[in-house]
Amino acid sequence: MQAHPRGLWYGFVIVHAAVFLALTPLMIGGGVSGDLPLYRIWATGALSEGVWPVLDFAWVYPAGALVPIVLPNVFGEQHYQFVWLTLLTALNAGALWLLTDRGRRTVDNRAAWWWLLVTLLLSPVAFLRLEGFSAPMVVAALMLLSTRPRVAGLLLAAATWVKVWPAAVIVAVVVGSRHRLVVLRAGVLVTMVVVSTVLLGRGAGDLTSFVTMQSGRALQLEAPLATPWVWMAMLRVPGASIYQNVALATREVMGPGDTWMINDSTQVMLAVIVVLAGVLAVATFGLPRAAAVRRRGSVDPAATAALAPARPRGDEFGTVLLGALTLTLAFVVFNKVGSPQYLLWIVPIVAVGHATRPEAFRTPAVLTAWAAGLTTLVYPLLYTALIALNPVAVLVLGARNAVVVALFAWCAIRLGRLALTAVRDGVDEARVLTVAGRAS
Repeated sequence: MQAHPRGLWYGFVIVHAAVFLALTPLMIGGGVSGDLPLYRIWATGALSEGVWPVLDFAWVYPAGALVPIVLPNVFGEQHYQFVWLTLLTALNAGALWLLTDRGRRTVDNRAAWWWLLVTLLLSPVAFLRLEGFSAPMVVAALMLLSTRPRVAGLLLAAATWVKVWPAAVIVAVVVGSRHRLVVLRAGVLVTMVVVSTVLLGRGAGDLTSFVTMQSGRALQLEAPLATPWVWMAMLRVPGASIYQNVALATREVMGPGDTWMINDSTQVMLAVIVVLAGVLAVATFGLPRAAAVRRRGSVDPAATAALAPARPRGDEFGTVLLGALTLTLAFVVFNKVGSPQYLLWIVPIVAVGHATRPEAFRTPAVLTAWAAGLTTLVYPLLYTALIALNPVAVLVLGARNAVVVALFAWCAIRLGRLALTAVRDGVDEARVLTVAGRAS
């Protein structure tokens, strides 16, 4: 099938048709699955009772998430699941179309097949949680960054107002891409529209509630940072246990020494992101010394021209993708909150990297595929056993977290190497220009 010009699209139809068929009995009865029961309650409250999240009460999601949550309810509660899946299928089709160079590269396109396979592996969350909307939007934005940066900026900003994680991609683009100003302007435009809408709806007080509600949470069961306490609970260490957070419908873990992690992990995560953004900036621009030497005006223009380009910009888009993946992984690895859908934060960037830089992103593609398979083993297959602290389920979760941490380490090391190379090139350039300036 892969060698057939339409084989990839046949695969796309098969995967999405299988999801529709699996959920057909539920949809016939007007039911919903995954996180959709909660989404539908919010949507019904908004459309039928006039009680809107953000506008009328604090909400765990950014205000832009109202669009994908409320829209499937316009044809009635009975059709919520069907409309939701239809919208997701359309978005995924658009992402696949761009991954295949607007349908021109459908034969032996390993990246597109990889994206389809991982989407299938993560189908319990890819089709039943909000990340199902933001993931294909990020794929589209990254594929359009070089040719349609304004559209890319609009998509990234819109995705960030649905789920916060695409902000990591925006940071990478702003630091590493020559299209940063275009993307920023588009992002500001989307933000102004969202904020203005909330202000008109008199929801200013809860506009940033998604930040405060997340920061007040404890260690979630599946977060990599929670791993030591999950093992403590399994080994029956006094004070360690898993409990249900009724308000947020999540499982959390507690135990000896967890206070510092709960209180300080967010600050640590932000500090790591700032450091990584700085490393990305160095990898992109190198050292400023050579530019300073040029500005002094004492360098022979011929010597400067002979060096040009003294330090090539290198692979700009590849560096942006690596930076985006590293920053996004920092969001996952250093986050006290962790859910199975967080793998969908990683998948879009790896898919685009695998499509445009296959050699450089071969290792991330393999590790992400393994992490996706282990994630679905954890949820939903072994989730009940995990709550019961079954050793096999705890080991599977630990293996998944170890793969994610290993992927982060691989990306951070590679980004660090790019920065060191840029520093060496900058030092060499500055040295040559200084010598040339003295000679002149």
